[in-house]
Order: sequence, then C-alpha cells, then structure tokens
Amino acid sequence: MDRLFTLVASRTAFAAGQPAAFIIALAVITAWAVTGPLFGWSDTWQLVVNTGTTIATFLMVFLIQNSQNRDAAAMQAKLDELIRAIKDARNEFVGIEHLTDHEIEAIRAALEQSVGADQVEHLPQTSIRHLLRRH
Repeated sequence: MDRLFTLVASRTAFAAGQPAAFIIALAVITAWAVTGPLFGWSDTWQLVVNTGTTIATFLMVFLIQNSQNRDAAAMQAKLDELIRAIKDARNEFVGIEHLTDHEIEAIRAALEQSVGADQVEHLPQTSIRHLLRRH
C-alpha cells in the first residue's frame, strides 16, 4: 500500500507541476465561466466549481506534502552521506534536522562565530568565505 501511494503521489505531483496541467485547469475554468449565462449564473452553477476546486485542493495538499517529505528525507540522507564521506566534516551534524528550531539556530550562530562572521553580516557569501579560509 505504501509503495502504491508513493507511486500515485509522485506521479500526481509531477503531473500537477507540468504546463499542460495549468492549461487544462485554465480550460476547465474558462468553460465553466462561459456556461454561466447558459445556467443563469445559478447557485448550482457556482457550487459546481466551488466543490470541484475544494476537493482538488484538499487532495493535492496531501499529495504534495507527501512528495515534499520524501524529497526532504532523500536530500537529508544525501547530505548526511556527504558529511560522513568528507574527512574534515564533523559527524555530529548528522541528524541535526531532528533538533528544535532553537537548537539549530544556536548551532548556526556558533558556527558563524567560530569562523569570525560578524553578527551584522548574515549574507551566505560571508559565511562561505569565512569557512573557506579555515582550510
């Protein structure tokens, strides 16, 4: 069941991100709008699009979240492998994604302080430049 859901979620998220999906959605909404006079702008006519878009949005939230969770987990595994593979990398950084936001911010601040980054300078280039000077 898990593999089936992963397959469906991946394919649906991929398809939803394609230009053709936008064009199809635009065509459906255009067709709905054009039929407004035919149905006298009735409550039922409005309810059709409201119900359809609500259901589609509700389901897509879960599919997209599942896809993002898998992507984030895969990226984290790859970063952990890089930390393990690089000789001078500190293995204690493996798994820090499980810490609280406050703990991660404390680690980030300590890293910037250890490389001499100025508290005012929070630009990525500054931190990278200081880190490169370490080696």
